[in-house]
Amino acid sequence: VAEIQLKGISKSFDDNKVIKSLDLSIANGEFITVLGPSGCGKSTLLRIIAGLESQSSGDVIIDGREVNKVRASERDLAMVFQSYALYPHLSVQQNLMVPLKLRRLSRLERFPLLNWFLPKRSSKMIDLNEKVLQAAETLQITHLMERKPGQLSGGQQQRVAVGRAMVREPVAFLMDEPLSNLDAALRVHMRAEISELHRKLKTTFIYVTHDQAEALTMSDRMAVMMDGEILQHDTPSEIYNN
Repeated sequence: VAEIQLKGISKSFDDNKVIKSLDLSIANGEFITVLGPSGCGKSTLLRIIAGLESQSSGDVIIDGREVNKVRASERDLAMVFQSYALYPHLSVQQNLMVPLKLRRLSRLERFPLLNWFLPKRSSKMIDLNEKVLQAAETLQITHLMERKPGQLSGGQQQRVAVGRAMVREPVAFLMDEPLSNLDAALRVHMRAEISELHRKLKTTFIYVTHDQAEALTMSDRMAVMMDGEILQHDTPSEIYNN
């Protein structure tokens, strides 16, 4: 679980300033939504937190540690994209396994044919398979494990994308418009699922959306963003009433 602080974050693309000296504090285990229209800088802000984009100025601090020069792979954050970003040629089980293999196995250990020569690989794989199964059970996708992404509905693909983030056991989840490709009825259902997942995991969630209903129903706190600045930052009820 992570406390995340953003201090004086600015970002420019050529002469276009998309984030303007932004400050934001996110508490341990909090579900915070960054709400704003397309082009306001909210997805860029999420990518800066993740380490996928560098800021022009300012500091990203995770649990008291400045991470400006820390690579994305070493920030212990998990990002869920609006496009799901699943590997189409891999099964659900294999998709869930990918981040674990990259983080927990050496390059040699990633090749199953080397089991005979690397005795520790088998015990590691048992542990990784257990983590994958736990995530699948939590998200109720165990019956889908042998299917490819192309055989899944939008909601099922979204669960797999969340599961792939879950198995990493990150200190925070970063979600970039994860429900925007789903139809209205499924979006409502998935809102409830993600909120329930947050309650179970008690992990920090930073959720970017342009949908006011999502922000008002899912968040502990909301940050309303416009033109690269945060205009309001409060609980959903306070923002709704004001």
